[in-house]
Amino acid sequence: MAPDWKERLGVVYSTNPDFKYEKGEVEEQQTLPPQQQNLRVILDKKQRKGKSVTLVSGFIGKGDDLKDLGKMLKTKCGVGGTVKNGEILIQGDFCTKVIDILKTAGYKVKR
Repeated sequence: MAPDWKERLGVVYSTNPDFKYEKGEVEEQQTLPPQQQNLRVILDKKQRKGKSVTLVSGFIGKGDDLKDLGKMLKTKCGVGGTVKNGEILIQGDFCTKVIDILKTAGYKVKR
């Protein structure tokens, strides 16, 4: 267990005797079922040195579930990729393949 003082780094001393330190934890949204997800799949070349990337956005839910979906897409496409800022990046032009995979998994997909 980490010491309590590490959680309060950067907090200035308070003269209020009733002061209670509150952690600024943010709750993640619950993951919607695939039928209620509205995902967008686009081909992106901006700021990527001319290389194309298939971008999947619009996922609503926990970060771990998004990472699992990204891992499944990367595995089925047989390429690399990453999950950043609530989006899945798949290296290369795999728009039609990603759309087919997501539709068979039960997701609503728009191009």
